[in-house]
Amino acid sequence: MFRRAGGIFLWHRLHRGPQVGDLNLWNAADLSERFFTGKTRALHVTHVSTGDRLWSALPYLRPIATITCDTLDWYGFDPDAAGVHDVIGTRRDPYTNRPLPGLDYHRCCHSNLTRALAARRNWSFDEAEPHVHDVRNVFTCTGFTRDEHSYFMKASPVQPDDFLEFFVEIDLIGALSACPGGDCGSSHSSGAARCHPLKVKLYRPPAGALRDWRSPPVSAYSAPYPLTGPTLTRSAVSLAPAP
Repeated sequence: MFRRAGGIFLWHRLHRGPQVGDLNLWNAADLSERFFTGKTRALHVTHVSTGDRLWSALPYLRPIATITCDTLDWYGFDPDAAGVHDVIGTRRDPYTNRPLPGLDYHRCCHSNLTRALAARRNWSFDEAEPHVHDVRNVFTCTGFTRDEHSYFMKASPVQPDDFLEFFVEIDLIGALSACPGGDCGSSHSSGAARCHPLKVKLYRPPAGALRDWRSPPVSAYSAPYPLTGPTLTRSAVSLAPAP
């Protein structure tokens, strides 16, 4: 877990061998404002990189971080139509894992993120779990198959000293789980893969560099939802007689 004020740069860096991770982000003052993968994907792309922004959930909807440097931005999409850093996958969780291989696995990213948040907030697992959300996949190489358009993972191209840099736009709490699938090239959520640590580095820009910068406000939309919809008359909904 980490906490950083807006105006800070954040590095996710590969330290040793190939490793991917799952990232959750929350507003430090209000956990209901959290990273929104679906809207980020809709406003940008399926695999985000330099210049793309990470957006928060409704009704807040504002950029909470911006990717400022990505050493894997050269990768693009490979012949399998796979790219890195997707906002498609939801995270591996023990509930889905149970009916698939039929096993209980307690170290998947969902559980790791929940334990991290619980420890940070001094909560029980049950209190923390509802706040864990769909992730920003860090270094993960994913795509959709060309024949059935189904989601797949393959070994990540990430190498030691690769990093992903964000500019933090609001006060954030973050949790990063090193995926138990390692580089996700062969196994996933089984404990069999070789895993490596992911480093998080935080640093401030030079004094005066952000003199004119302001943290983005929440959405300006303020109109209340109507309590009732338009009244439909019988004639408005009846089918016209056949000619």
